[in-house]
Amino acid sequence: MKNFISTPIKKTDHRVKTEGSIQYIADIKWENMLFVKTLRSTRTRAYIEKIHIPTMPEGYFVIDYKDIPGKNILKVIVNDNPVLAEDKVNYIGEPILLVVGPKKDMVLKIVESIVVTYEDRMPILNIEDALDNTIEPIYETDNSFAKYQYEKGDCNDVFQKAYEIFEESFETGYQEHAYIEPQGMVAVYAEDKISVYGSIQCPYYVKNAVVHALGCSENKVRIVQSTTGGGFGGKEDYPSLLGCHVALAALKTKKTVQLIMDRKEDMEVTTKRHPAKLTYKTALDKEGNILGMDIDIKLNGGAYAGLSSVVMQRSLICATGVYNIPHLKVKGKALATNTVPTGAFRGFGAPQSFFAIEMHMGHIAKKLGLDPLEYKKRYMVKTGDSTSTSGFFRDTILLPEMLEEIENLSNYSEKYRTYKEGKCITNKGIGISLFLHGCGFTGSGERDHIRATVKLKKYSNGIVEILVSNVDIGQGLQTTLNKIVSTVLEVPIDKVIYANPDTDRVPDSGPTVASRSLMIVGKLLERAAEHLKEIWVDGKEQEITEHYKHTEFIPWDEKKFTGDAYPTYSWGVNVVEVEVDTITGQIHLSGIWSVFDVGIAIDERIIQGQIEGGMLQGLGYGSLEVMASKKGSIQQKTITDYIIPTAKDVVRMENRLIKNPYKEGPFGAKGAGELTLIGGAPALIAAIENAVNGQFYKTPVTPEDLMEVLEDV
Repeated sequence: MKNFISTPIKKTDHRVKTEGSIQYIADIKWENMLFVKTLRSTRTRAYIEKIHIPTMPEGYFVIDYKDIPGKNILKVIVNDNPVLAEDKVNYIGEPILLVVGPKKDMVLKIVESIVVTYEDRMPILNIEDALDNTIEPIYETDNSFAKYQYEKGDCNDVFQKAYEIFEESFETGYQEHAYIEPQGMVAVYAEDKISVYGSIQCPYYVKNAVVHALGCSENKVRIVQSTTGGGFGGKEDYPSLLGCHVALAALKTKKTVQLIMDRKEDMEVTTKRHPAKLTYKTALDKEGNILGMDIDIKLNGGAYAGLSSVVMQRSLICATGVYNIPHLKVKGKALATNTVPTGAFRGFGAPQSFFAIEMHMGHIAKKLGLDPLEYKKRYMVKTGDSTSTSGFFRDTILLPEMLEEIENLSNYSEKYRTYKEGKCITNKGIGISLFLHGCGFTGSGERDHIRATVKLKKYSNGIVEILVSNVDIGQGLQTTLNKIVSTVLEVPIDKVIYANPDTDRVPDSGPTVASRSLMIVGKLLERAAEHLKEIWVDGKEQEITEHYKHTEFIPWDEKKFTGDAYPTYSWGVNVVEVEVDTITGQIHLSGIWSVFDVGIAIDERIIQGQIEGGMLQGLGYGSLEVMASKKGSIQQKTITDYIIPTAKDVVRMENRLIKNPYKEGPFGAKGAGELTLIGGAPALIAAIENAVNGQFYKTPVTPEDLMEVLEDV
């Protein structure tokens, strides 16, 4: 079986999910459960002058910041986000207080009857306002949650010697996670202990935040993941806030409480992908060769810092894409604005940078009258090249083989030339994107911050239980981790169990983020299983614990932004073909092809699912998924007016996996979940450019954008 780890099997949760018998958090009912509703700010930026609360009926409660026994700060990275607002609010939707009671309708009526009097202040609504610094800053003195810069080579020298400087600016918008199941939590109070159940990605993140807010010992808080209907990063950081709210409500009422957000509330106030503005300046010699790049990236972090600093880091590290640029200057800021906080999202800052670098490289080639792909090939990184941060690409890079494979699948180059010359009747176009994704946490994060621990427990009946804090959110982790353990132990997969994590039972193996769960946690489980196999005694209970061991190459220096940012990289190439209606501006997909290097697939069908879902999400980011903030208020509040691609919007995808084993991954596997989204938007927009012989500098591209470009062509 070891040689056939990639062979697909039926997912372990296939039956309960397809027959609809599995219960999500909103399906689980507790006796005498109370309901929680959040009173939220209606102002972008204001002082709270007064709150008028009506007389509470018996059995109903109001909870505000004065009820917080610990610290009124959400424990993330930066201590700036209150659990409940005290004297001021910084965005529309910021939580001010909670109303709790036995009848949901009455709870809603009470919330509607509460009157908050504000003293409005001048808001900062966008990146330009945040940089201008003429309005009183939201955060410190310059509105910067984080700012970094790094250099490689001698960028100043090559820019002085350049024959030409080619400069472009790009803009990317919000993206909504659009998970199937909205955010939701239940807290149970029993025997002076709070147990929180919820739709989450990171049980220990929630636990740490709740312990911090309650000011209690760790053994007084327990977090249990309920079956989770999608996350895409949206259930990485935001659930910590909800966890604190339900824990406070349970603590005050001494009852079980439920807080389930409806879709409208979820879309209005939860985190989204960071909008970005990116400026690329490229120094060219007389022959059009790239001498160096000067790159500036700004992210809109919203009202509170959240994870913006680490999203900013990955954006900067990905700034040069898959290209070896010898002389480089990169800087960036994550900025505070009075808008909904932005946060983790599949790709974590990389989709913004890859859109910009892929379009920029294509535009340089067109300016020089060259084929974009042939121009990109000149600069593709090779094994042994230095990374943008002066680390090294140590593992085998198979981009040439991947390009050959995708040419065979899509006939890209011939079609590109044909469509460029306008030799077809309809406005057809084809585009290509090349991309990578660093696997795991940036730099020394796994060693210094996560320090993952996993356990395997063998019972006397031979059943082996996986004890980790990583969660299945639809990506198939329960199946793939079970396959790794059962394959090593050479036992049937139904002899391995892996329940939803409960922090009273599982060690902290880290969050379910950063494409790390399979590669990092899976490797620890592989080692644990090998150890268990060596000491296996029939009929005896045994337990194996395995801790993360860091492989150090060039140490990561976060201050200087130098060194090996990631232990290894996964790679991808996408080709998208479109037909453009020049009368209506509608874009129709006619072909989608991809080739990925994710090491060795632990289950090829699950990877295919990741590819199709990720690519669809990336294509939506490039076209349909328009989300705007008007005067600090999110305008798209339902799935009706925020359009995501459906099966009817796409054609059959043809995908290939290139085997390239990674020795530090389980059975040679690398990260895959985030990689699959990154190349969709740039390939799609390159195809649109090919179809209309125009250029675009923003994503998503709407029919209105397309019509504007057509007027100028």
